[in-house]
Amino acid sequence: MASTTEPTIVKKEDEEEEDSKPSAEDEDTGAQIAPIVKLQEVAVSTGEENEDILLDLKAKLYRFDKDGNQWKERGVGTVKLLKHKESGKIRLVMRQNKTLKICANHLVLPTMTVQEHHGNDKSCVWHAADFADGELKEETFCIRFPSVENCKSFKDKIEEITESLAKDSGESEEGNTAAELIDKLSVGGKEKKRKERPEKKHLRPPKRKRKRRRMRMRNRKSLAMKSKASGVLVWLFC
Repeated sequence: MASTTEPTIVKKEDEEEEDSKPSAEDEDTGAQIAPIVKLQEVAVSTGEENEDILLDLKAKLYRFDKDGNQWKERGVGTVKLLKHKESGKIRLVMRQNKTLKICANHLVLPTMTVQEHHGNDKSCVWHAADFADGELKEETFCIRFPSVENCKSFKDKIEEITESLAKDSGESEEGNTAAELIDKLSVGGKEKKRKERPEKKHLRPPKRKRKRRRMRMRNRKSLAMKSKASGVLVWLFC
């Protein structure tokens, strides 16, 4: 039996050695194959090029569904507070991590208030007019951060921005009220002048009266001249 089995084992070993040897097709020739299609780099515009980043944090965003009366997840990504370099307007933008789809996109207004979510120190709730879906809609958002510190920094930054905006709007309102008062005073002065002008006009008699007076004066002069002439004639004939 030993003589019959040994050859088979040797054959199997020889087959394994042949299989382990690299074939001509598998050998690396070192040749470089050029790609068929050349892809060019394309610059992708996010719309954030003219804005400065004030805050950048990772978070998960939820939106309150009024119809279903429940919170629905909008996505996981990074929330940013961006300030425009020219206009100075500040907006809140959040994109999903992989798809970069916009979850939230709205302006930070002086009336915006961020409150801590009940029972969770890592979450905040606020209300805003959002434009993430391409149309302006009133939304209620809830954002959850991985740490309490990030949640606090987000809330503090929003409060700082809203306070500064409210201060600026108050100063502008004071300037507008002062300008309105100045305009009222100038308008009032013009109206007084307009009222005074007709009074001066009334001091002079109207055109008809003036004509009558001129006619009377002319008549009186003509009568005086006639009387003088008649007197001279009487003196001569006498």
